[in-house]
Amino acid sequence: MNFFHRRKILKTANFLDLTPVRVMDHELNENGNVTILLPRFRKKLASTLLQPRSKSKFITIRLDQFGSETWLLIDGQRNVADITNVLKKTFPGEFLANGEADERVTKFLSLLYDQRYISFVELQQDRHND
Repeated sequence: MNFFHRRKILKTANFLDLTPVRVMDHELNENGNVTILLPRFRKKLASTLLQPRSKSKFITIRLDQFGSETWLLIDGQRNVADITNVLKKTFPGEFLANGEADERVTKFLSLLYDQRYISFVELQQDRHND
């Protein structure tokens, strides 16, 4: 699916109704925070030829407590509204305004999507229907 088609779907959809799904792997630190594992090279040949043996195959992206909890809630089953509701219960008093949780979560998930760490089930379903 090309960029313009994905963009059209995302513009017409209510972001809270979308269902995020993880694209990257992760690991948990000793303090329970998530580290996203971003492969240095996507192609096997490039990895074999260019990857120094002493370096890790992954670039690590460390998330804070809020980001980690959000990442762990992304399971391909919950939509953004469900994730926001769980976060409101997990972090009571963290959000001052009524819509602040929705805004904060949607901004974070938009950033993850822009960086291609997550996708949305609706986009993947549309790709399979083409």
